[in-house]
Amino acid sequence: MQKLNITENLDMSRIIYGMWRLGDDTNTSAKHVQAKIETCLEQGITTFDQADIYGDYASEEILGAALKQAPQLRDSMQIITKCDIMLTSDKYPNRRVKYYDTSAAHITASVENSLRVMNIDQIDMLLLHRPDPLMDAAETGAALDDLITSGKIKSAGVSNFKPHDCSLLLTFMNQPLVANQIELSLLENSALTNGDLAFMQECGIAPMAWSALAGGALFAPENATLLDNLARIGADHGIDASAVAVAWLLAHPAKIMPVLGTNNLDRIAKLSDATRMDMDRETWFELYEIANGHEVA
Repeated sequence: MQKLNITENLDMSRIIYGMWRLGDDTNTSAKHVQAKIETCLEQGITTFDQADIYGDYASEEILGAALKQAPQLRDSMQIITKCDIMLTSDKYPNRRVKYYDTSAAHITASVENSLRVMNIDQIDMLLLHRPDPLMDAAETGAALDDLITSGKIKSAGVSNFKPHDCSLLLTFMNQPLVANQIELSLLENSALTNGDLAFMQECGIAPMAWSALAGGALFAPENATLLDNLARIGADHGIDASAVAVAWLLAHPAKIMPVLGTNNLDRIAKLSDATRMDMDRETWFELYEIANGHEVA
């Protein structure tokens, strides 16, 4: 598995294992989660994606139980987590609405809680989960800088930010923003042409793709033509249709890092299949045109 150098002291695997569904599994035991981690590591998938809100604020704790039981795994992992979304939840009965909080107090408290529940000493990458229309960029930027300086996080990035959001925050930071996790797939590919991906390449911000399989929409009846072609191409390379869709992302020169999540151990064992295909330019455009429903201009 290819590793990407994110910062001077941080390398991450090209494919990231997403843990947003960790709490949805019928088996959330430490032993079973450990098996998922080890199945990823065996393929060279060393980077794991979390957020404070995943699983109704339970996913980080589920991971932490596994790391408490098998602490040796931490040395082989890079852990991403996110903060700033405030969900309405039974765990917060006084919260009236869902909102965002990028205040220094909340970011710092969220990081400290994530460290505690995941049983780790440092977060490899903290992402702001969503742009906050009330963000005080000077306060937020200083808070992220302070967390890096203190060693509580190794690096900082964002998620779902547009170029102007990134530029504003960077104006008030001494440290770089090293990643932006955005929705990106064959069926949601606007970032390729709307300037989002170009900005990230220009600024050296690593693009991470959430919903890399379009939330399962690739397999919907209305996308049968695309799925048939993915399967046809996959058959020529000994991989399935979903792996071809991921290979399409991997072929982009921006070095997109797909975030893939499943609780099925057999499917986890196949997450790296996409790296077995070196997609040529004509095949890339063939899939792009089928996904968009028209040829390029």
